[in-house]
Amino acid sequence: MSALAWLIIPVIAVLLAAVWAGWAQRAPRATGDPASLAEHRRFMAAMERTTAGAAASREHSGR
Repeated sequence: MSALAWLIIPVIAVLLAAVWAGWAQRAPRATGDPASLAEHRRFMAAMERTTAGAAASREHSGR
């Protein structure tokens, strides 16, 4: 009986590892949320304006 237990424990561990590996390697969900994408575009545009404005003000100040 103890030999059976020593055999079942690794088999269960391998099965659990296989299930976890399959779950970890699944395809990511599509993130087609238009509101989120639009918000990200607005953020990127604001960052570009901020960066461009800082560079332009440095050129005019002569630094």
